[in-house]
Amino acid sequence: MRELLRTYLVLGSVNCREEPLRVLEEALAGGVTLVQFREKGPGALSGEPLRALAVQLQAACRRRGVPFLVNDDVELALAIGADGVHVGQGDEAAARVRARIGDRILGVSAHTFAEAEAAVRHGADYLGIGPIYPTASKADAKAPQGPEILRELRARGIDLPLVGIGGITAETASDVVRAGADGVAVISAVTMAPDVRESATRLYAAVAADSLS
Repeated sequence: MRELLRTYLVLGSVNCREEPLRVLEEALAGGVTLVQFREKGPGALSGEPLRALAVQLQAACRRRGVPFLVNDDVELALAIGADGVHVGQGDEAAARVRARIGDRILGVSAHTFAEAEAAVRHGADYLGIGPIYPTASKADAKAPQGPEILRELRARGIDLPLVGIGGITAETASDVVRAGADGVAVISAVTMAPDVRESATRLYAAVAADSLS
């Protein structure tokens, strides 16, 4: 799980500079290790178009052997046979999601030690911690906490795999890993980049360098 979190891409149709499948294929070629389909926000797809895009993106991940997770929508994840689900604190309770998805991957967003501890108890496979830095990708994002939140969680005994998210770039990824994350999750740093493949490659290299050091 820790290696899968190294370069974690979150994407949907509303946050891609180009057609989502093209963005994903370029990102996968650049070294993305885990993908989360998050279709939320103004203009987000629903119904059959949502399912069709999910299936299309999942197929691209399968061609590369990269796990494909669905954000929040357990029904969709089960219907298409996704590799797992990621839920936030305002979504369906992690314990219930775990019961519904069986041994598929379960990721849970956490912003505090109490939330992280509860997610561990409820069967999470990894925690998404953030926002680390200011981000414009989520309208409802909480205040940034900096890499210090990762150090705090590790110091207080949270040993589950952690991925930092929120405003992270190739330039700041190493700080996040050194603070205790196993990898970094990004949206716009890759999906809105002029060169998606190069951006993903730089991100992977930054995380890998610190993981080996």
